[in-house]
Amino acid sequence: MSRIGKKPIPLPQGVEVALSAAEVTVKGPKGTLTTPREFCLEYAVDVSGVTLSRKEESRQARARHGLRRTLLANCVLGVSQGFSKTLEVIGVGYRVTVKGNVVELALGFSHPVFVELPQGIEARVDGQKLTISGISKETVGETAARIRRLRIPEPYKGKGIRYENEQIRRKVGKSGSKK
Repeated sequence: MSRIGKKPIPLPQGVEVALSAAEVTVKGPKGTLTTPREFCLEYAVDVSGVTLSRKEESRQARARHGLRRTLLANCVLGVSQGFSKTLEVIGVGYRVTVKGNVVELALGFSHPVFVELPQGIEARVDGQKLTISGISKETVGETAARIRRLRIPEPYKGKGIRYENEQIRRKVGKSGSKK
């Protein structure tokens, strides 16, 4: 039995789970999320939470048991608390500003870079820190990765866009002349 898959998903106050033939809908105080329903798994919703069990012991059912439980748990957590990722913009002259749903970045290019945020994602700037937040863990992570990809931290000075607690492997620069 899957160690992750057999754990029940607790439902916080104000979160409702509805099952349909093709998908599971999770509704909470922050919004509504849906995730596809797996045909080889059985979903049981009660007052304490949601449990997933396998209908059959096939390879496909075993492989998807923990995955579907985790995706459903992320939906429950997202509609109740939400997710956020913080990026640090490090470098001389590097700046970040948010105007509505557009993030404007000055990253040492000859032009500013504009990134339009997807539906349901919010951005907040505090100095050189950009915080991306929303209810979908997948969308928050993909948006943060897309912004980071604009200027990946370089190993010599560490300039670029990095996650908040990310460790950058630093390289030693050129040695002095040996006269």
